[in-house]
This record gives sequence, C-alpha cells and structure tokens, in this order.
Amino acid sequence: MPEGDVVWLAARRLHEALAGRPLSRSDFRVPRLATSDLRGRTVLCAMSRGKHVLVRVEGGLTVHTHLLMEGRWQIRRAGPVPHDHRIRLVLANAEWQALGYSLGLVELLRTADEDKAVGHLGPDLLGPGWGDGQAAEAVLRLRERPGRAIGEALLDQSLLAGIGNVYKAEILFLRGVHPWTPVGEVADLPAMVGLAHRLLEANKERHGHITTGDRRRGREHWVYGRAGQPCRRCGARVHRAAQTSDVGDRTTYWCPRCQPSPEAPESL
Repeated sequence: MPEGDVVWLAARRLHEALAGRPLSRSDFRVPRLATSDLRGRTVLCAMSRGKHVLVRVEGGLTVHTHLLMEGRWQIRRAGPVPHDHRIRLVLANAEWQALGYSLGLVELLRTADEDKAVGHLGPDLLGPGWGDGQAAEAVLRLRERPGRAIGEALLDQSLLAGIGNVYKAEILFLRGVHPWTPVGEVADLPAMVGLAHRLLEANKERHGHITTGDRRRGREHWVYGRAGQPCRRCGARVHRAAQTSDVGDRTTYWCPRCQPSPEAPESL
C-alpha cells in the first residue's frame, strides 16, 4: 500500500492538472457510479487526507478514491483514453486528463459528508494543519493501548495517518526500537512522531522513499527489504517477520543488534 507521501504527491499533481477548470469528461468505470456525470463542473481542489484522495467539484460533490495496494493516478495531455481495463476513473478537461488505474476505492459523495469517508483518520502527517497540537494528539492516540506492539500501532491510520510499511520499519530502526516493543515501553513517542513527520515531509515531492540520505540505487533504506543483509550501521544480519496490522499481516524488518528485544519472534 502506498505511503502517505506518494498519495500527497498524486493529489498535488491532480490539483495542478484539474483545479480551476471545468471537466469535459468524467467516466466512472465502477458499476455503482456508471451513470454519474460531472461534466461542466469546475474542479475546486484535489487534496490528500492520509492515504485517501479527495477531489472537490462545484455543486458540493467530492470524488473520493483510495489507491489500496495497486492503484495509481496518471496525468496525461488531453486526448484519447487508452484501452485498458485497469482504468476505473477518468477526469479530464480541455488540457489534461487524469486516469485512475486499479483504484481500490472510488466513490462520489457530498462534500459535507467527507467525514464519513475520512473522519476516522488520525492526525495527517502531511496535512496543512500539522503542528505541535496535531503531534500531541497523535501521541495521545498511540498511548491509548499501551500493550499494543509499536510496529502494529504505527500502521493504524486512526492513530496517525500516512505511515506505511516502509516508513514503519525505517522509523523504528532510526529510533532503535524493536517492532514488537509495547507502545507503553517506547521511551520517547513524541520524538518518534516528529521523525515520522520529517521523513514524509522530506520525501513528499519525489518518487521513492529515502531514509538514509543516500539516493544511490539500493542504498535508500536502512532495513526495509534487506532481510539477510548486513545492517548498514552495525553489520548484524537484518531480520524479518510477519506482523499484524489493521490491514492484514505485513512483513517487518529490523536489526536485532540496533533494535534489541528479549522476545523476538521467529524470523529470518
């Protein structure tokens, strides 16, 4: 599932291509919305909310999409729409067309009802209102279940929105915290939330997630995707194991020396 910075960039590009222009084409290729027609309505804005994208149009309507595991948005010059069964939504004006491929969720709702779709989300790490108050709220939400594993809690979008599996692994490594450490035993949750915000903020305007500061191919991450390879910091072999999340099990990576735990699960 894409990280919050990927969704933020997709929403920004949608905004740049569509906002302030009337739609000349709207093609909902999902059965429930097949007859919906937004042609002639001006797009007011496109924005991300965690891993969700909201496109607001005239008349108090919002197109709500979620990429889930395989979805993506592609912006192209206006012209013929490609013949591709993966396209689930087309929004176009006289200059640009936005093609939504393999979108996990497509719905049309009243703008006044957006909270029904995204109101459950925690503070958005890349939201325009991020600040000390939002960070403190995220910490409070994380602390509500002190016995929960921190690696599981960080992926819970109702606690703070935007962290995916890549950032989960990298944040925990950089903070020296084992993924199965109970939230109540994490020494400095505010510092962890602050690091999460800084990492997403640093990467939001480019493709790829760089947490090491090294842009060379294969050098971008500390532990994510590196099971069995030596830790870049201490040389110990990076481990991996499945860990529960609110969207199903996810593979977690960690260094057993930099992120020690007396009760590590069976792993590589």
